[in-house]
Amino acid sequence: MFAIAIDGPAGAGKSSVAKAAAKELGFTYVDTGAIYRAIALYMLEKGVDLEDPAAVTAELPGVEVSLEYGEFGQRTLLGGRNVSEEIRTQEVSMATSKWVAHIPEVREFLVGIQRGLARKSNVIMDGRDIGTVILPDAQLKVFLTASAEERARRRTRQLEEAGEPADFQQVLKEVVQRDKQDAAQLDLLPEDGVVLDSTGLSFRQVVERLTAMARERMGNEGGGKG
Repeated sequence: MFAIAIDGPAGAGKSSVAKAAAKELGFTYVDTGAIYRAIALYMLEKGVDLEDPAAVTAELPGVEVSLEYGEFGQRTLLGGRNVSEEIRTQEVSMATSKWVAHIPEVREFLVGIQRGLARKSNVIMDGRDIGTVILPDAQLKVFLTASAEERARRRTRQLEEAGEPADFQQVLKEVVQRDKQDAAQLDLLPEDGVVLDSTGLSFRQVVERLTAMARERMGNEGGGKG
């Protein structure tokens, strides 16, 4: 199997780019961030104190999260319920990045799920520590980034398109704050990783660069669809 690991800061377009590239390459797209978000949503709905790691950890055995694939793409299921839209709210995003994703027990809880998906087919997986922890043997490791301003513009546009009020300066402040929270993970760029800066590039250009890198690496490795 061939695996592509995509890491990078929040708002760099990891999920959108990975999803489009997966379609072109015939790979399975795995949005690991969606799994973390589903856990955050579960905790919020249960009224768990997210500032108490022990309380969050105690609830993990009751979490049933999975990914479903089909013509519709990827759906995130929580207890069998499709929460693909619910996990994209600002409240869930902040709960995920500020608390849930930093709890070691949560990360350990999800490692097996994520690695299991990579054993089933060729995958493009994006999220946290993908190239360093989840898929250290991935044949292509990409660090997708963009300036804070560029990422804030994209996030503002995304929120507005979803019908949520958004202020660019507030979103920029949140992007910078999240970068600080994620600093430890963002410093873990694999030695064999490739940096892809999307600042000033169109979405199509980024996808084309990623798929070109993948095809070149597959050619060198003798890989392909499988």
